[in-house]
Amino acid sequence: MAWNLDSDRPIYAQLLERIQLQIVSGTYGPGDKLPSVRELAAEASVNPNTMQKAFAELERSGLIVTRRTSGRFVTEDKEMITQIRTQLAKEEALSFIEKMKELGFEKKDILALLSAVAEEPAEQRRERA
Repeated sequence: MAWNLDSDRPIYAQLLERIQLQIVSGTYGPGDKLPSVRELAAEASVNPNTMQKAFAELERSGLIVTRRTSGRFVTEDKEMITQIRTQLAKEEALSFIEKMKELGFEKKDILALLSAVAEEPAEQRRERA
């Protein structure tokens, strides 16, 4: 199934973010072998050169490593993965806070709303969404 990519942003950046998210969320664990560029490109319905560009950037960051003749693997550096996961979470939180402030919420209101929503049963949250 094709990945849901947005035409407003560079495709390779979205691919990079998607693979990064799959790594920090545990879809691909430390030391796991990644599918080939061609396999992931076919899955995402993108040109393999575009996927290669995303892989190259992930390799530059150290999140994935290439082993000659064996393929690409997720780093075994669990601390790096945790740091990236924390950084992504902070970015999401900052984006959320900015949007809430644009809606006129103050810090105490944002915290109260988050607390109330977090206490709701998951089924109730899904029904409202």
